[in-house]
Amino acid sequence: MEITDKMLFSPAVTLVGTLSVAFLVVRYFAQLHHHRKQSKALHCKPARSGSSGFFGIPGFIRLSKAVREKRWIEHLYNEYAVYGNTYKQTFLSRNLITTIEPENVKAILATRFKDFSLGTRHQQFYPLLGDGIFTLDGAGWSHARGLLRPQFTRDQVADLSMLDDHISNLIDLIPKDRSSFDIQRLFFLLTLDSATHFLFGESVGCMLPPSGKTGVLEKCAVGSAQGFANAFGTAQDYLAARSRAQGLYWVVNPKEFREASRQVHEVVDHYVNLALESKRNPEKKTDGRYIFLEALAADTDDPKMLRDNMLNILLAGRDTTASLLSSTFFYLSRHPNVWNRLRREIVEVFGDAKNPRSEMTQTKLKDIPYLRYVLNEVLRLQPPVPVNFRVSTKDTSLPLGGGVDQQSPVYIKKGTMVAYSVYAMHRRTDLWGKDATSFRPERWEENAKHGWEYLPFNGGPRICLGQQYALTEASYTVVRLMQHFDTLENADPHPRQEPIKLSNLTMSHDLGVPIRLYSSDKI
Repeated sequence: MEITDKMLFSPAVTLVGTLSVAFLVVRYFAQLHHHRKQSKALHCKPARSGSSGFFGIPGFIRLSKAVREKRWIEHLYNEYAVYGNTYKQTFLSRNLITTIEPENVKAILATRFKDFSLGTRHQQFYPLLGDGIFTLDGAGWSHARGLLRPQFTRDQVADLSMLDDHISNLIDLIPKDRSSFDIQRLFFLLTLDSATHFLFGESVGCMLPPSGKTGVLEKCAVGSAQGFANAFGTAQDYLAARSRAQGLYWVVNPKEFREASRQVHEVVDHYVNLALESKRNPEKKTDGRYIFLEALAADTDDPKMLRDNMLNILLAGRDTTASLLSSTFFYLSRHPNVWNRLRREIVEVFGDAKNPRSEMTQTKLKDIPYLRYVLNEVLRLQPPVPVNFRVSTKDTSLPLGGGVDQQSPVYIKKGTMVAYSVYAMHRRTDLWGKDATSFRPERWEENAKHGWEYLPFNGGPRICLGQQYALTEASYTVVRLMQHFDTLENADPHPRQEPIKLSNLTMSHDLGVPIRLYSSDKI
């Protein structure tokens, strides 16, 4: 039937159109009234506005340019200097509140924890990480955390013997001719080897030369330990791209990403099957070694749940520690006074490689305060996760940021994204002093007590379960390297004091960490 002009403009069609517009207008003003009423009841005042532009498009273009130039973390840091510690902006037509107020971060992560969720992170990360502790909210997250928590309270986290061979392999890869090398590359191999050993009961062996034997990895699509590392890295890069795409994450799903995720799953599935087989036939287990995956399998027979949580922990266990170690040697190579003092204190307690004095334990590592100060200062300046966000699940508020003085509460509508920059918060001069951007471990000697203004491992119910594992591994690695080598030199051809940052899921150094590390008595 042909549609005529009379039909298009008939009274019925006109009435429906008018009522639809009227409904939208009424709903808009009803919501406006509701939010004003809620805001007033919570004693909120408007937050300062950032420079977003029309529908947030100019702001998005500026941020995209900063991402391409690998300075987006600094770009966000500089925005706080212009607009204050809490401000609102529009990001591609979506409302966003961003903050570096410790009290606001405390509210997001702890006191109003149930008012916020991870937003679309589950969908963004699902192809690789599935339903794990870092992707889930609510009951699913509680179950995953309950499953994992007991494993991080065991003595195995403090078992340094598991790290010995891996650190020895690392030392073997350091050039003996005093030539320069990228120690960040080695740290990422070290932490992948140590993390897979801790989780699966055997290391993938990234730092070992090819044996010529046909092992697990050779039988899988990855083909080798380096192939597994490459597939894992590729999949992570795409997860970061999906995260940056926010609601358009589904656009980032190329064949390379799908294949890398499949290859990683194939390897982890092999170890999951071994753990479940060991559970079914305990008499075949020949030793009493603790294996994280087997301990987890004692509580569930679900292979997908085991795989997903292993991958979640592997990602965090590898990248966080590698980031911390890389940044530590970045700063130590530029601050010889810190290197010399720290090495002197370590050798006084543990001796050097030729003349060891005391057995290393987690407790004894903690008894070297300056080692703790150095790692704290590195985590302050280069937190492995520099920026994070949550999405409000209900109408709520943050304690600070409203009004001209930014001291009143800020109203947060349901569905608002709230970002917080740990990187910028760690560099606030009003919290850390005029030298907040400088590397000075001694500040922890002067004041070791800090609250929510220091947050390298997140906080609240989602605080990192593996932080002691990461700090223990980093501490032990630093001590072992200092026992073997007395001289550290910066081999970076550029005299930079701050790294060019590569921030995907965790922060690393885009140009690596080129150094020379040797013993002065060896030529």
